Amino acid sequence: MRDGDREDLELHRRLSTGDRGAFDELYRRYSPTAYGIAFRLTGQRLLAQDVVHDAFLALWRAPEAFDAARGAFRTFFLSLVHHRAVDTIRREERIRARQDRAANLEPVVDEDPSERVVDDDDLSERRRDVREALRDLSAEQRQVLEMAYFRGMTQVRIAEELGIPLGTVKTRTFAALRKLRGALRTDDRGDV
Repeated sequence: MRDGDREDLELHRRLSTGDRGAFDELYRRYSPTAYGIAFRLTGQRLLAQDVVHDAFLALWRAPEAFDAARGAFRTFFLSLVHHRAVDTIRREERIRARQDRAANLEPVVDEDPSERVVDDDDLSERRRDVREALRDLSAEQRQVLEMAYFRGMTQVRIAEELGIPLGTVKTRTFAALRKLRGALRTDDRGDV
């Protein structure tokens, strides 16, 4: 084991006890490299800074995520940065695609105004149905859906933020979507 790896293990042990000095030292050691990785992947300074910030915040909140039996701390942390950068790129691409779609929407010339009234009424009714279906979910199910769909978080990030296993996030998401699908499908068919 390299001296640097031994020092990292000691710093991680201290970090696990809430030692701010250990966190600061790990930041000094790894923030330049982490930023380099994040910048190389995102191509944007602000996004790279956000990625590094999120990775260090995740480390501070859940130091137990590092398992020395699986490899060196450096490898673990820089992999965390890499994954967060990829998640950020994907999120930015989704946002950009939505904005592009919205920018390309043009009003149809000679559109019948009555169709718009009917469409608006259908949309209003659909929104009401969705809100009612969301109220029928458990608080935990609603929470993971809100984090995923309204805050754009990955299931891994949701698990980290809530401090629960990834499998639990997946189970809650799947159950919530199944329940919503069933409720909204029933509404589509009428009172079936």
